[in-house]
Amino acid sequence: MDETSKKVICLVDGEHYFPVTKSAIDKIESKGYNVELLLFIGGTEKLRDTNVDVISEFFNKPVIFGENHKKIPYNLIEENITKFNVEMVIDLSDEPVINYSKRFKIATSVLEQGAIYKGPDFEFKPLKEYDVLKNPSYKILGTGKRIGKTAVSAYTARLINEEDKFTPCIVAMGRGGPEIPEIVRGDKIKLTPQYLMEKSNKGFHAASDHWEDALMSRVVTVGCRRCAGGMAGQVYMTNMVEGATMTNDLDIDLVAIEGSGSAIPPIKTNKQIVLVGASQSIDTLTEYFGPYRIKLADLVIVTMCDEEICPKEKLNLLLNKINEINPNAQVIPTIFRPHPVESIENKNVLFATTAPESVQHLLKEYLEENFNCNIIEISSNLSNRPLLQEDIERNIDNVDIMLTELKAAAVDVATKDALDKNLDVVYCDNIPIALNENDNLDEAILNLVHKAADDFNKK
Repeated sequence: MDETSKKVICLVDGEHYFPVTKSAIDKIESKGYNVELLLFIGGTEKLRDTNVDVISEFFNKPVIFGENHKKIPYNLIEENITKFNVEMVIDLSDEPVINYSKRFKIATSVLEQGAIYKGPDFEFKPLKEYDVLKNPSYKILGTGKRIGKTAVSAYTARLINEEDKFTPCIVAMGRGGPEIPEIVRGDKIKLTPQYLMEKSNKGFHAASDHWEDALMSRVVTVGCRRCAGGMAGQVYMTNMVEGATMTNDLDIDLVAIEGSGSAIPPIKTNKQIVLVGASQSIDTLTEYFGPYRIKLADLVIVTMCDEEICPKEKLNLLLNKINEINPNAQVIPTIFRPHPVESIENKNVLFATTAPESVQHLLKEYLEENFNCNIIEISSNLSNRPLLQEDIERNIDNVDIMLTELKAAAVDVATKDALDKNLDVVYCDNIPIALNENDNLDEAILNLVHKAADDFNKK
């Protein structure tokens, strides 16, 4: 729709004198906007006359007051966006009625309804979603970087492929993805270290998310790229729409759309899994646009819930906050544990990971107990090339195997240096494990997939 024909709601307060607010409304309409409603969000205790009819007559506009002049009427904002079918909410309020925290909450409410939230020096736009998929689908998005989206994405696809009737495909977008969307037949080819080194030597980012997905899930993947991530998750540039469309011609019948960092894939899906990192600050998740992302979820998987990363008190607070923000989503706290894709039995091992140093002892114990190996050292510098190089040089003569997650510098540093020293390279998956015995993560994932299929078939 042309911008000059947009219908808008204006948020106003009783702190401003009415003639001043009226002048602002007139200015908005002079630009071609049609102001459908004035919604007072506070400050009405300052008004001498709160008669709605009198105020409406003065502004020559419908007027609504919140029930409590001290609380922002978020529910009324949401209801009237739908009622008046507006495309924009313009905020003409100011302190002390509003502050930064309240504005982000308003923005979340407005964006949820698919409208633009605009103020004098800001504008937040709802996520653009393209309806291009011809198969049931689910999306995996996150509240931040390094919280395990690719690991969970690969795990869900592998689980579905092994345990269910669906043949899944993963579409991933990354900051090092290909210029033209790239199909990797993880279901047909063996992704060896030598194969990935060849790709890396040709200029490809061979540790990009879709390569990790293909290696760990053994399903077909499509790699895409993206640049930048907005506050509410919009990317500046991506070829994911083209990549997602390519899945319509593949021999698959379920699509997993994988996010990158806190950027949200611009593809419409039937269901959504949101990953929350327990290592993140509470404020990041409960303020700003953390709630916006959490509210998108049908299933919330909280990752990295080891007590060394997230103390019990913080985890309990986080889980309570998530349930308050999105009471309709199932919430499952999890931990990650390493799982080599090849045998490392009876080997001396250098393990490169992005996991923090605080859990290295847990990973060492888990690997040695479950895979009968000897962990010489764990490097948490997989995303820091210079430090990773130092760790490798210090240990390379004392180990038999370079065990590494497939991300960051896994290929161009870890794999390359190991192969140059004639060491075997084994890649390592990260398996999400439910923290609580009464939570069945696999069942939750499979239930979500079946609901996605049901929603798709109802279209």
